[in-house]
Amino acid sequence: MPYGKSVARFDSAQVALQTWSMNAISHPTLTPTLTRRQTLAALGATTALTLSGCKTYASASAASDPDVWLEQVGYNLLAHEPERATGLGVDVGQYAGLRARLEDQTAAGQQAYADTLRRDLATTRAFPREGMTGDQLTSFEVVESAYEVALDGFALPYGDVAVGSWRNAPYVVIQNVGSYLDFPRFLESSQPLASGADGEAWLERIQAIPRALEGELQRMQATRAMGVVPPDFLLDRAIRQMETTLAATAKGELYAAPYRAALEKAGQPVQVADLGRQYETGPITVSLQRQLDELKAQRAVATGDPGMRERRHGEEWYAWALRASTTTRLSADDVHRQGLDELRSLQAEMDPILRRIGYTSGTVGERMQALSQDERYKFAEGDPGRAEIMAFINERIDWVRAQMPRAFNTLVDPKLEVRRLPLAEEPGAPGAYGGAGSKDGTIPGRMWINLHTTELHRKYDLADLTFHETIPGHVWEGEYSNRLPLIRSILAFNAFSEGWALYAQTLADELGAYEGDEVGRLGYLQSLAFRACRMVVDTGLHAKGWSRQQAVNFFVEENGNKPQEVASEVDRYCSWPAQATGYKLGHSEILRQRARAQAALGSGYDFKAFNDAVILGGNAPMTVLAKNVDRYIAGARG
Repeated sequence: MPYGKSVARFDSAQVALQTWSMNAISHPTLTPTLTRRQTLAALGATTALTLSGCKTYASASAASDPDVWLEQVGYNLLAHEPERATGLGVDVGQYAGLRARLEDQTAAGQQAYADTLRRDLATTRAFPREGMTGDQLTSFEVVESAYEVALDGFALPYGDVAVGSWRNAPYVVIQNVGSYLDFPRFLESSQPLASGADGEAWLERIQAIPRALEGELQRMQATRAMGVVPPDFLLDRAIRQMETTLAATAKGELYAAPYRAALEKAGQPVQVADLGRQYETGPITVSLQRQLDELKAQRAVATGDPGMRERRHGEEWYAWALRASTTTRLSADDVHRQGLDELRSLQAEMDPILRRIGYTSGTVGERMQALSQDERYKFAEGDPGRAEIMAFINERIDWVRAQMPRAFNTLVDPKLEVRRLPLAEEPGAPGAYGGAGSKDGTIPGRMWINLHTTELHRKYDLADLTFHETIPGHVWEGEYSNRLPLIRSILAFNAFSEGWALYAQTLADELGAYEGDEVGRLGYLQSLAFRACRMVVDTGLHAKGWSRQQAVNFFVEENGNKPQEVASEVDRYCSWPAQATGYKLGHSEILRQRARAQAALGSGYDFKAFNDAVILGGNAPMTVLAKNVDRYIAGARG
């Protein structure tokens, strides 16, 4: 559709911009409200949240089809998180309006979100189970678990609740949390660009950004008023990153410039990007400056205490975060102790390999630290090393993709690309992360690699990282989840997501990734030990009074990790409490369930059939995973 058909709407946006500019001159603290998107309102207690043209159900009796209800639950959730609808590729047809909206970040918007979850949870619980298939029962159990935990999170006095996701955070804006980081990457990588309607949707989202930033600001200020602020070292990072972001938006380089370049490449008119630039350099920059001012106000009263234990309601918050991350009721002491036990077990496997390759003196951690300085396993510095890393990753993806018929009966063929993290995000980000593509296949799965410095990576640990983030890890698993009902593609559980990605590393090892490469297998074992260290460090920080330096030292001394890598890691644990504990707990639980199936079935156990049972059951809490394995065992027995 030509952009000329939308000139009237763009003229209206221009008038709104001019009105904001005049008001801002008279009222410098005026909250920008430049958006045409409809405000999501909480409806009555018996009515589900409605989108234009969308069916709703007030009770279980209103819908006898469980699949129809599950679909409705999914869209009710996406009405509050429309960016996820775009990421999944389901903002089409009667739901196309979602493409122009952003999540309501105000306290009222978050309460409306919780109200929807509460209503839909009640309906889901009351839904008759008679006649449901095993897959339907699993889906209902998953919704109940996710919504129960999320509602307990919304009941806490502060923080960001990740509904069916992984990033629960006590601080709404910090070095790795906040719209100032999320929106540029999302709009550049996921926002469609195929028509004039897409241009309008992009512009409406640009107009909505100031309101989202102001909603976050409101919650930041309310949390500071409670006496809760982030640690000073996190604020120092966030302030630097916010200043970098502001420098870009003030020039129109963060949002408008990439979109303008994309329009030019597609041969489309660029006036929509030029209008977006005016919003970027105006209202968006103003709201970012207000967030920066708040971060500096927090910094003025911050301390260096890293953990939740030192913060008001912190012990309650951390107990909930552990439950959300692990999908268990394990205490901080339980997690800490298990992490230490698993670390010692893995070090016992690493020790003889180190001895065979000539590293015989010192602890396992000291020897791994020495190994990390071996020039044979380093990548070159600068851009040559970055190119070498990219080539290495792509070669390992090609190898492991070819092995999948040996590990699964049901195969997928995910679209996949490897991309460097945005430069502004790299200093506060982990070494890499990855995820599935969209449900409709238009957006590929991605591995985002941190190339801030090539010192973050070694040749003996990069293969394992690749398997974790891509195939058969996050990208591979997400491809199966995208085949499930919409709500199952949305809801993900940290212990399963990350536990599966670690299990993917185990599968790669079992498929021969390190045959003839003892150093590579050592990197794999170090990676597992690293996740065991996380259990110890995270609980140490938040429940046992550890300092930031004590946490960094534990990784370096016990596992030989690179100081540059673990400094950012520890900071991440301070801003995402408990998230890091789910990895090894989930991995250990999948292996425990596999051992249980092997013991129960004996010669009837089948490696590929078990892997299918786990991955086809979808992303689920550990309790639901156990039920899926029960069904696999029963089916294998006939």
